[in-house]
Amino acid sequence: MAEHKYNQFKGQPRLPKFVVPKRYDLRLKPDLVACKFTGTVDISVDVVSATKFIVLNAAELSVDPKSVLFKSSTKVFEALEVGLIEEDEIVVVEFGESLPLGVGVLSLAFEGMLNDRMKGFYRSTYEHNGEKKNMAVTQFEPADARRCFPCWDEPACKATFKITLDVPSELVALSNMPAEEEKVMGNLKTVQYQESPIMSTYLVAFVVGLFDYVEDYTSDGIPVRVYCQVGKANQGNFALHVAVKTLPLFKEYFGAPYSLPKLDMIAIPDFAAGAMENYGLVTYRETALLYDDKHSAAANKQRVTTVVTHELAHQWFGNLVTMEWWTHLWLNEGFATWVSYLATDSLFPEWKIWTQFLEEATEGLRLDGLAESHPIEVDINHTREIDEIFDAISYRKGASVIRMLQSYLGPECFQRALASYIKRYACSNAKTEDLWSVLQEESGEPVNKLMNSWTKQQGYPVVSVKIKDQKLECDQTQFFLSGSHGDGQWIVPLTLCCGSYEARKSFLMQEKSEALDVKDLLGSSSSKGNPWIKVNVDQTGFFRVKYDDELSARLRYAIESKCLSTNDKYGILDDSYALSMACHQSLSSLLALMASFREELDYTVLSNLISISYKVSRIAADAVPDLKDHITLFFINLFQFSAERLGWDPKQGESHLDAMLRGELLNALAAFGHDETINEAIRRFHIFLDDRNTAVLPPDLRRAVYVAVMQRVNKSDRSGFEALLRVYRETDLSQEKTRVLSSLASCRDPEIILEILNFLLCSEVRSQDCVHGLAVSLEGRETAWKWLQDKWDHIHKTYGSGFLLTRFISATVSPFSSYEKAKEVEEFFASRTKPYIARTLKQSIERVHINANWVQSIQKEKNLSEAVMELAYRKY
Repeated sequence: MAEHKYNQFKGQPRLPKFVVPKRYDLRLKPDLVACKFTGTVDISVDVVSATKFIVLNAAELSVDPKSVLFKSSTKVFEALEVGLIEEDEIVVVEFGESLPLGVGVLSLAFEGMLNDRMKGFYRSTYEHNGEKKNMAVTQFEPADARRCFPCWDEPACKATFKITLDVPSELVALSNMPAEEEKVMGNLKTVQYQESPIMSTYLVAFVVGLFDYVEDYTSDGIPVRVYCQVGKANQGNFALHVAVKTLPLFKEYFGAPYSLPKLDMIAIPDFAAGAMENYGLVTYRETALLYDDKHSAAANKQRVTTVVTHELAHQWFGNLVTMEWWTHLWLNEGFATWVSYLATDSLFPEWKIWTQFLEEATEGLRLDGLAESHPIEVDINHTREIDEIFDAISYRKGASVIRMLQSYLGPECFQRALASYIKRYACSNAKTEDLWSVLQEESGEPVNKLMNSWTKQQGYPVVSVKIKDQKLECDQTQFFLSGSHGDGQWIVPLTLCCGSYEARKSFLMQEKSEALDVKDLLGSSSSKGNPWIKVNVDQTGFFRVKYDDELSARLRYAIESKCLSTNDKYGILDDSYALSMACHQSLSSLLALMASFREELDYTVLSNLISISYKVSRIAADAVPDLKDHITLFFINLFQFSAERLGWDPKQGESHLDAMLRGELLNALAAFGHDETINEAIRRFHIFLDDRNTAVLPPDLRRAVYVAVMQRVNKSDRSGFEALLRVYRETDLSQEKTRVLSSLASCRDPEIILEILNFLLCSEVRSQDCVHGLAVSLEGRETAWKWLQDKWDHIHKTYGSGFLLTRFISATVSPFSSYEKAKEVEEFFASRTKPYIARTLKQSIERVHINANWVQSIQKEKNLSEAVMELAYRKY
């Protein structure tokens, strides 16, 4: 066929606009044994400009050319040619003459494979009465509806969907809408669903398999069900409770009711992401939906809550109002992340979830401190580029700048504007600037100008502050973890407190440098002494702050004398760690600051302190190996106080946060090789092996204990490793499997590490779960890198282009800290690069360079060993 006439359609980021879809009448018949499906679709369209061609998306489908017809009100047109252009994922239908303008129906028949790559229309496996079976599931976001049926697979091409499924009669078949008719004919049944409201293709969904469910109703009478594997129904009760409470909460917050007649949530055994907000049929990985009173940890309960509230927020923000194109993905994800905390805080105020939100901000700041980061809004020119932006920038920086804006405009004004935004763009599409202009109208503030500096350019500033003549001198420069200076400039909503939270000020910093008059805050009389000054109060702003030595010392004193809020303590610690990594601050000053947190009680602050201690001990091992043991001893002493306060056993009526903290502290002590902790852990582990329901090893402690067990495993004593594999094989709870996988690689023997890494690739581990086991110990780094090179072709083939593949690279490459290693990685991937790993690869290599800079800076640091000795052997 003449290729040239298709050239105009090739390599285009978007489909041509001469035909617009309005309604899909879709019928599918999956074959769960042969793993194929057949289907037909009648698409009602509007031909808006003269054309002989209709171009739509299709991938990995074969379309029967004889079936392709276009019916206008007066005539039936048969297709002249049907061309599938696989690299552009489009099908071009050519007719012999121009199609009449106005409405018509395009009909196609097609078939495809139920793949095992967790995207499009795919198969997942489960066991029922000891027999392995397949279920059929969909995952269409971002651009995989085209793998199931030919369609205009772009978020702005909204249409209604009338879906019919032909399936084995004993199975449950679900879709976005409730079933309106079911006809059983022998061992097959045909299920027809109500027609959907107008929606984007990436939100269409169906699931076919064997399931149990639990059901409840919201205060408005909307039926909500949680479906899970047969026999696990009671594990759906907690998520059901969260959903039934959350829908009315969002109805009130957004000023609009939930727009469908029902909501189903379903746990899928093989699932690439955490969950997917399909309209009315939300799919989840089991660990993000199921909660077992006996064997789930407090952290699992929190994870289920934030994921469920995130997905339900999308039913408004994303599904009812949809981003116009993937450039605006962050609006969906950043917003749903932020609002999930709002809902969680309303349901469980005792979790102090807004303090834990700082962990989201930190992840965003960590990625955005790289030169290889990207702005919140990214131009997407090919669907292959979309996967990589489902990252900490879209979700976490996105959520953080929304929180910064809300805190600047005030919560009431912000909520009013959101309600008008939802009302104005319901059943339609919006861009980032549409949200800003509604917020600007409502608040009268220059939202557009302010926010463009945060979404259109990558990175963020570090604001350096010092006091001079009763003025606070502030300078902003772009912050890079590599220590280099960028030339970005932001409009920064600055807040500060001086000596107490009563004395506070806020203003917009618009210049590179500004001097602020703080006379009134400092108090005119000199008798007040030298009060502490904290900038970015409660850490609501997405930037870092660098204090001069004098102000830093005052803040350390304020931490020790317990004057500061939890959020502010977290911020001072996190900024100091980042500044130290960027070689703007010495390691000894970071360690001195860490020491002032010895009596800290708060979960979020301690959790960050623990993460930082892991990273510092690794970098110290590379930079100053002779100080490593002393630094480890300092960390063990630092965590001892809190570990003793909490003890090993849960206390009656203790908080959710203490339950999470106990496990993290014991985990840290075990990982740092604290013998008493490891011995006690092993003692409890042996009791647990004989009785899996014993009270001595509650779920909150299990990961810590498993890590402790692995610390003593080596090739001459494998017993702990074998025992953990038994635990893995005997449990059917995904959360427990994840706990085991994530602790195995903490082993210190490289030979065992190699066995563990190979175990991750075997059929006993679902490919979605493999990434949990990649965080190897320091001793295993080299082994893991060699393994990744040996297995790369296999891994690449298994994972294809999804984001799971990128995790292998970042987990294995990022921990190194030498320029030689960075070179070696570059050379290995030079001939193996692909567009969907390019960004991750560059980021990982940049992290190795940052580590290498840090190592060199620590080696040059004067008086480090005296500082370390003083801290490690200090008597409290």
